[in-house]
Amino acid sequence: MTTFDDFLKLDIRVGEIIQAENFEKAKRPAYKLWVDFGEEVGIKKSSAQITECYKIEELVGKQVLGVVNFPPRQIADFMSEVLVLGVYSKQGVVLIQPEQLVKKGDKLG
Repeated sequence: MTTFDDFLKLDIRVGEIIQAENFEKAKRPAYKLWVDFGEEVGIKKSSAQITECYKIEELVGKQVLGVVNFPPRQIADFMSEVLVLGVYSKQGVVLIQPEQLVKKGDKLG
């Protein structure tokens, strides 16, 4: 069983998507995302399987939550540096976002 201390080890922060592209080489439909997590963390890349619910043009400027302290993961020819969080739902993966606009880099706590 996972403990609360295990949860506290995750560094989950708010970032803003600043660039999005189709990820043609991914095994499953995905986008390449560049997410700005503020001064302390900076801009990080992520591969996100969110193509069923989002078009590229609606992603830029969107705030999302991401785990910023997982090790990078090679996906095809792209190094994914953060895990952008989403909910697996009937319509596809739906991104988790703050209810209000917050500062980039703010921590989930």
